[in-house]
Amino acid sequence: MKKLLSLLFLLVTACSVYSFRKEMVLTSPYLSKPDTVWVFTPAGYGEDLSKKYPLVYLMHGWSGNYHQWDDIMNCQEYADRYGFILVCPDALYDSWYLNSPVIKQSRYADFFFNDLEPAIRAQYQVDTQNVFITGLSMGGHGALYLFAQRPELFRGAGSLSGVLDLNACPNDYGIPTLLGLTQSSGDKDILTSFSVVGNLGRIKASGKEIIFSCGTGDRFYPVNLEFRKKCDELGIRATSVFNPGGHDYPYWSSNISSHLEFFKRLVKPSLKD
Repeated sequence: MKKLLSLLFLLVTACSVYSFRKEMVLTSPYLSKPDTVWVFTPAGYGEDLSKKYPLVYLMHGWSGNYHQWDDIMNCQEYADRYGFILVCPDALYDSWYLNSPVIKQSRYADFFFNDLEPAIRAQYQVDTQNVFITGLSMGGHGALYLFAQRPELFRGAGSLSGVLDLNACPNDYGIPTLLGLTQSSGDKDILTSFSVVGNLGRIKASGKEIIFSCGTGDRFYPVNLEFRKKCDELGIRATSVFNPGGHDYPYWSSNISSHLEFFKRLVKPSLKD
């Protein structure tokens, strides 16, 4: 009997952990195939239909997918802890979250702004004054890049281990095909224009705060250091966290909390409850 009760307890616990996760599948003319999105809502969500919740988009890394963040951490636990809606979209392996200038159905920025963001806003109790975005590696690039394109949609943004300058890996991770690089002198300008570092003017103009983190043992640590320097030169309101770690799950798992704490601090006080 005790074993049966223990088994039932484990089953109920397992179900409750995922009871607030929903899956969306969006078909878009901007993408070559449907995009799967996981949405985690915090405990108590839906009990008061007038209540609005802060939202965080979590962008995955190169070769990852919509469940990468839930593999790294327990997204439901974090949604409950912070009272945030967490949205985990799929970037279709290597879209870099941008509009390819050469591949017609690889226009992720258009998909995000014209399809995903409106769908989330329509279907969930989103506090539109408190929307945030962050991600890891390719997703760190994507989060700050998308923020730079439409800063009015976000309260703040972040990056973990972000590839903030695509010139750091011009021949890797599908970038040459995505951007139509020709191994000419013009490639550098193309890479810079699609990089976060090439869009810092937009971030500065927004006047909003960002956070970025990187492990000191990460391949992209020098890129993040240079990014810190450029933020300082432009007077951008940026918080940087450089601590021991590599480009891996343990680093992202242990550092995502600093981003959520940062976003929690930015939530407008009048809208926290």
